[in-house]
Amino acid sequence: MRPCISSIAKWHSRLRNFSSANCRLTSLILHESSNGSNLSSSHMDRTMSKMYSTSCEKSPADAHRDNPVSDMLSDSFGRQHTYLRISLSERCNLRCQYCMPAEGVELTPTPQLLSPNEIVRLANLFVSSGVSKIRLTGGEPTIRKDIEEICLQLSSLSGLKTLAMTTNGITLANKLPRLKECGLSLLNISLDTLVPAKFEFMSRRKGHDRVMKAIDAAIELGYNPVKVNCVVMRGFNDDEICDFVELTREKPINIRFIEFMPFDGNVWKVKKLVPYSEMMDIVVKQFTGLERIKDDPTETAKNFRIDGHRGTVSFITSMTEHFCAGCNRLRLLADGNFKVCLFGPSEVSLRDPLRSGADDNELREIIGAAVKRKKASHAGMFDIAKTPNRPMIHIGG
Repeated sequence: MRPCISSIAKWHSRLRNFSSANCRLTSLILHESSNGSNLSSSHMDRTMSKMYSTSCEKSPADAHRDNPVSDMLSDSFGRQHTYLRISLSERCNLRCQYCMPAEGVELTPTPQLLSPNEIVRLANLFVSSGVSKIRLTGGEPTIRKDIEEICLQLSSLSGLKTLAMTTNGITLANKLPRLKECGLSLLNISLDTLVPAKFEFMSRRKGHDRVMKAIDAAIELGYNPVKVNCVVMRGFNDDEICDFVELTREKPINIRFIEFMPFDGNVWKVKKLVPYSEMMDIVVKQFTGLERIKDDPTETAKNFRIDGHRGTVSFITSMTEHFCAGCNRLRLLADGNFKVCLFGPSEVSLRDPLRSGADDNELREIIGAAVKRKKASHAGMFDIAKTPNRPMIHIGG
């Protein structure tokens, strides 16, 4: 903890240089704590008709928040956005096929990326306006040399309840104890296969054993649950669904099966999509006693517990059964662009006005205007596939 306190002191002195008077901390102590058959249109119709319930009955009153949410974070449909995803890097130590084209991507020059101070200033602006959860993404966030200090600064923001991270786990095991000390309270680890050879094929890199070690390290450090994100693709890993579910029997793991989504460069085809209903059919044939968990109104996943299992199973159904009506998520990209919808092409720069001397009120006006333009829902998977958007590695997972 002594290095953490030292880092706080150093950062506190730098904080005085922020141009915003609202960029403050009320405490310098750490808080407590995603068969090879084709899907024809008729098959999709049958699939949609047999969908499992989209959500348990729930009331907005169930979503208790201690801090008021400002108008800046409220859109024209009454959705309040209390969850900010911040991409810390466009770089990654893997080359996953659903995230990055085979030829790679053009990276934003470093001077055009947000600095740590800019990240914290903007994050504080969102948190002081009502954001209660921040998730760090990438690229791969753990490849940043200053990741611990960034976590420390963000976790110290007054009003922030949860600091989460989505990571591929390659370098996580050794860094996680320190990251936990610095306030990282929730963890998602991406893993799409339990077969090392498949892992190398999908990610174009080795490292399966390191990801498994990262999951075990997170469990040992008390993360509960450890969320494991698995993008399911027909003909690649749909035969492993039950193997992943089996991981939840003895360990506090939340397996999150994610429908394959289209982004620039990932060669999305509907025949690769394994819909939620099909995944569920596979699970219920092998595991009995599935029980739906009551979800928060803003939850993206359909969550289930299984009799006799320590962990849980979830399904993220972005393509076949979207959850746009309850969306509370906003995205700040590594280059400072602000994005209100993962699948929408619209972005607005916060970096440029920030570097031009905009004060907090001017930044709030830009953010609020973008949030007000957010649409009721995304365009649907077939239109999304035809709409220009960034590769996932640029947007942030």
